[in-house]
Amino acid sequence: MKTLIVEKDGALAVKEVSMPPFNECQALVKTLSCGVCNGTDAKLIHRAFKNFGPEKYPLMLGHEAVGQVVEIGARVTTFKVGDIVLLPFAGPIDGYECGWGAFSEYGVVCDPAAWDPVKYGPTPECAFGQTVLPPDIDPVDASMIITLREVLSSIKRFGIGANDPIAVFGCGPVGLTFVRFLSLLGAHPIIALDIVEEKLALAKSLGADHAFNSKDPEYAKRVREICPEGVKFVLDAVGVSAIINMAMPLLYDQGKICCYGISPNLSAEIDWSQAPYNWQLQFQQFPSKVEEGAAHNQVMNWLKAGVIDLKDYISDYFDFKDILLAFEKLEKRQIAKKCIIRY
Repeated sequence: MKTLIVEKDGALAVKEVSMPPFNECQALVKTLSCGVCNGTDAKLIHRAFKNFGPEKYPLMLGHEAVGQVVEIGARVTTFKVGDIVLLPFAGPIDGYECGWGAFSEYGVVCDPAAWDPVKYGPTPECAFGQTVLPPDIDPVDASMIITLREVLSSIKRFGIGANDPIAVFGCGPVGLTFVRFLSLLGAHPIIALDIVEEKLALAKSLGADHAFNSKDPEYAKRVREICPEGVKFVLDAVGVSAIINMAMPLLYDQGKICCYGISPNLSAEIDWSQAPYNWQLQFQQFPSKVEEGAAHNQVMNWLKAGVIDLKDYISDYFDFKDILLAFEKLEKRQIAKKCIIRY
């Protein structure tokens, strides 16, 4: 099968590798689509992802796939041939390490109901997020559901609730998803910040009460005009450590800075001179697949009710044969929202 490889120097290449092996508790899946992640995928390419040192390269990239079950192991009961499923992974294969490997023509899902811990060890965490989708859903757009579940589970992990004032830095695909879900969950007011005016307009259309350009030297004053005592939460949906310091003057006492994005830097200089006396900092760099799976039903209910539309978060589609072009455009910041690779 073909798969996307990140070489040791960060170069991308499509290469032929063996089919992924699977055991009696797993199912083989033919990939139908895979989302490009502006965070994890980009940082793995730039060799800036935590715990992925030089020894992890070359590696198989991708983690937002949707596929169709084509073969099941003897003990599998959760999946059947023909099912459309989320989160098939592949690798390591043929000496290529695993960066989750979902930009492959085939992947594997695990059946937690059939898993034999004596024979195979603990149930892989990914199994709890590898969910069967309803047959009427578009399997290409469905890869966006993975991001939606991650965001909803992170909102719950951060403890953000109804009537909580919040500022969101970053209005890319993830930031816009946070804005929409926070609106649905009743957070108020929601203040979006970004450096691109078009993205700020999108944030307003998806539920932000206010939207300001974070390049404006008066951005903190503008937020304080809306929330004189500050906001309870500031969310970093970008993954830039400088945002931690930009968030300090926005917080009220006991407020929390929530870092969802993955910074390429493993350290940061924190300046709390403008922060309240009491404040919190929480990182959510790798959402739990158990918590993500638990968020699945709420996301699907919102989709069924029509209160969210997957296409609101997707701007570009590329066929797998053009995957290198897709990543070239991502690197040049020519993709506005989510990019989906079709197989």
